[in-house]
Amino acid sequence: MLNSVENILVDNKRYSKKSKKDYRDKYFIKDIENITGIKAYTLRIWEQRYGVLVPKRTETNIRYYEEADLKYMMNIAILNANGVKISRIAQMDKDEVQRKTLSISENNSGHQSQIAMLTAAMFDFDEREFNKTLSINILQLGIEQTTTNIIFPFLQHLGVLWLSGSIHIAHEHFITNLIKQRMFVAIDQLNVITNVDAKKYLLFLPNGENHELSLLFASYLLRSNGKKVIYLGTSVPLDDLNKIFKLLNPDFLFCALTNANSTIPVQVYLNTLSRNWPNTLILITGSQIVKRKDLKIPENIRVFGDPLNFIEFIEKN
Repeated sequence: MLNSVENILVDNKRYSKKSKKDYRDKYFIKDIENITGIKAYTLRIWEQRYGVLVPKRTETNIRYYEEADLKYMMNIAILNANGVKISRIAQMDKDEVQRKTLSISENNSGHQSQIAMLTAAMFDFDEREFNKTLSINILQLGIEQTTTNIIFPFLQHLGVLWLSGSIHIAHEHFITNLIKQRMFVAIDQLNVITNVDAKKYLLFLPNGENHELSLLFASYLLRSNGKKVIYLGTSVPLDDLNKIFKLLNPDFLFCALTNANSTIPVQVYLNTLSRNWPNTLILITGSQIVKRKDLKIPENIRVFGDPLNFIEFIEKN
């Protein structure tokens, strides 16, 4: 369901060589573009015409920006995306820019603005602001729509920032842990009576898989629809899965494949699942299956690349 969300981060953690972007006291113009969405040439025009920023220079005359500049431009990007002209923004002092940006967040002015607010909170490692933004959206949209329309696109944006070298692994850990906490709370607060005849879903991640946001969201969706859920969590060996299956006899298996560095080739893993449980429908998501066109999907395996398709499936099953 996450498709290219968690997997972008997983696939690229193996690239750890240093670059100029590793020094977080300096953000280069491409960083600003990647993070805020403001094109480099637009930023240069705004600097020349309105004086929104005055970039500093390295010893080799490369323009760069400091963290305060980045935060300011993120606020400007949010205001501009919500119809405030740059000429008007340039007349505001920084406190007014900040106040108007917070007002937009509290009034839930579009998904992109909310994603931008989450991004700003991430760069500040501001748990309070991140949770506040999530809370506003959950109250107004519900956890399901917030996850589908805001959290997942935000994580996709996070993946792009990781690829560009604009963020560190600490940002990803900080954010995913906060989102996981919210998922656990949402699941715990569900007050749905499970029908005794409800279908039973066994949720797990393969051995070596540890990114469980998609699994947690699947658990929430299933429980909110009155299904029985057996949640095994991360890194489950096939031998253990086989023992639990024999003990509990679930109607469906659900897992996510996002780790490009798995010790078992994806096709081999699919064939093994299909062969071990030929009479069970196996539900799978994740980039390692969704993005692959060369895979032969066994008849008893169904692939989900979109949360809406999964929601439609569980409503019928």
